[in-house]
Amino acid sequence: MGTLRTIIDVHVLQTLPPSCLNRDDTGSPKTAVYGGVPRARVSSQSWKRATRQYFNENLLEPEERGVRTRRVVELIEGRLKTRLGTPAEGRDEELNDLSKAALDGLGLKEKKGDLSEYALFLSTRQVDAIVELLAERFEAGENTVEPDVVLELAGKGHSLDVALFGRMIADTTSLNVDAACQVAHAISTHRVSPEFDFFTAVDDLNPASEPGAAMMGYVEFNSATFYRFATIGAELLAENLGGSAAVAHGVRAFVEAFVKSLPTGHQNTFAAMTLPDLVVVSLRNDQPVNLVGAFEEAVPADGGHVRHSADRLISYIDEIDSAYGVPRVAAWATSLAGAAEAAQRLGGPIPLPGLLDTLEQAVGQRMATTTDRS
Repeated sequence: MGTLRTIIDVHVLQTLPPSCLNRDDTGSPKTAVYGGVPRARVSSQSWKRATRQYFNENLLEPEERGVRTRRVVELIEGRLKTRLGTPAEGRDEELNDLSKAALDGLGLKEKKGDLSEYALFLSTRQVDAIVELLAERFEAGENTVEPDVVLELAGKGHSLDVALFGRMIADTTSLNVDAACQVAHAISTHRVSPEFDFFTAVDDLNPASEPGAAMMGYVEFNSATFYRFATIGAELLAENLGGSAAVAHGVRAFVEAFVKSLPTGHQNTFAAMTLPDLVVVSLRNDQPVNLVGAFEEAVPADGGHVRHSADRLISYIDEIDSAYGVPRVAAWATSLAGAAEAAQRLGGPIPLPGLLDTLEQAVGQRMATTTDRS
């Protein structure tokens, strides 16, 4: 048998009321055809950003976070001024030149207004290390840095989000980081048709003699029960983080953030701020398994979609394990009432904090065993 892996699969069923979380270039909610019928869709990029924002704002310390930006020169220059304090006053041009030298060292071309050609994903630790290097050069009266030194600093000390979601720079492949996590496009478990909300805005200062709206228009929306999927390879996450010690904590943070986050599109209009109906987290030895096939045949609207979708999902995970002869190592579920019966088939629903505690402990034990073997 090949080397056993530690794969964490996250399956979520979540019902959203009228909403438009993620729209296309025409302003319409994104869609997909699956199983021959139209489905509501939220892109993986949209939910990954929401996940990263959630754990950066709620779960991680500043040194564990990253930033993705084209304003690399501005970021470094601002940190450099803070680091140097009084000696930097009135020497903006020198600081700007040093910051641009760092950008050159990263192999990124400068565009108009000090913007880099691509958005670069850097951890707080990497930015701090580059700033410290530049501060030393500034204090020594130098305005250049060696590219290989800058590249080395940007290639280690990855934050959790960089380690999870990866980094790709076509012109500087040494900066590339393989993503330890993948997120699928969320799609509805059932057929969805678009709807339209016609709205008007009233001018509060209009006199009675001038009735009517100050503006009017429409926004497209839909409502659906979505199937969401994400997976993490713990061994690659350990490699990206430079060791296995922080992996269990990182997995816990990602799962909590993925489960509880929501994209922000049109939320001021719809306030579609729900939490999932069902969360299933599986620990596997072999490979990630997306269970979207459970919904290739659209779920009928027979008294709602949640209960039928949950039954389909749990039946399909058992079917996959049986058919391919590689059962999951463990699985845990958190559910609301509509999916509780299905969750019972995995040993019963447990509150999310308990699920996260159990998951963190299980991943930590497996990573410690792997480390001991190596």
